[in-house]
Amino acid sequence: MRIVFAGALCLPFAPLAAAPVFANPLVQQRADPQVVLHSDGYYYYTATVPEYDRIELRRAKSLDELGKAEAKVIWRKHDKGIMGGNIWAPEIHHIDGKWYIYFSAGTAENNWAIRLYVLENGSVNPLEGTWTERGQLKTAWESFTLDATTFAHKGQRYLVWTQRSAEPEIHGTNIYIARMDTPTSIAGPQVMLSRPEYAWEKVKVMVNEAPAVLVKNGKVFITFSASATDENYAMGLLTAPADADLMSAASWTKSAEPVFKTSEANGQFGPGHNYFTTTPDGKHDILIYHARNYREIKGDALNDPNRHTRAQLIKWRKDGTPDFGEPVADSMPKKAK
Repeated sequence: MRIVFAGALCLPFAPLAAAPVFANPLVQQRADPQVVLHSDGYYYYTATVPEYDRIELRRAKSLDELGKAEAKVIWRKHDKGIMGGNIWAPEIHHIDGKWYIYFSAGTAENNWAIRLYVLENGSVNPLEGTWTERGQLKTAWESFTLDATTFAHKGQRYLVWTQRSAEPEIHGTNIYIARMDTPTSIAGPQVMLSRPEYAWEKVKVMVNEAPAVLVKNGKVFITFSASATDENYAMGLLTAPADADLMSAASWTKSAEPVFKTSEANGQFGPGHNYFTTTPDGKHDILIYHARNYREIKGDALNDPNRHTRAQLIKWRKDGTPDFGEPVADSMPKKAK
């Protein structure tokens, strides 16, 4: 039966729009990717560049357009002192009418003296205007610190990040949370939510890092990445009820197994350091992450530039938890090693 209204042809059971499939990799040679879908309809994208020496921003109306979008350098590392080496994992966030970029950096004299730093820009378009250095984002103690992200929940803003413990007997890097009192500072205690404890988190190195937050279905999810940054890199998951005290470690449950890992069948190795976004209509949740499309790496994995940015849809189980599946195969030609 056909039903006609005002000259328009309508079907009683119109098919749902097809779920999007992305042209992976979205952006080649960009690790630690982060994408924000802003109210102006643009996806704003930043990531670690292979030279570890600058912060780039680009924007596009679709994720598939990011690879061709102009990459504007908005900040470069210092020649001396702090913020002078290993510029890693920038994230852009729009907070109280301003843009902030949180990033990790060593010093010019010691690449591994890594701490958290913040840039601020009051322009409507963050590719314009001036990015001002707001200095170090101080945590409760001084140690190797990186991979900060921020989110607001029930009227409170939080910082979640990676840091080595102040206690020398606790090895590796851990995931911490703290309340924020301003976009550039934390207030009160910091609480450890996760440390490397399972075998899959301790391959070659003891690492929990790169937290990313997703609030959905009455739950707060924090993904994190673990182990060495080669084919062993994999994602874990922390889960808390949305109405729980997020500052209590007891509120969080940790996955005993990785929730996203290397797929031999699809030729994807070491997926991780992820972020979350949605389709423009908000109907589909999207996992943004990096991975390589080969296993064998010459030399130190951190010197290999071919961690590429990728995207795929997240499925949801009946209990309201995410099913990340496995990294999808590349749909774009490989770039030479």
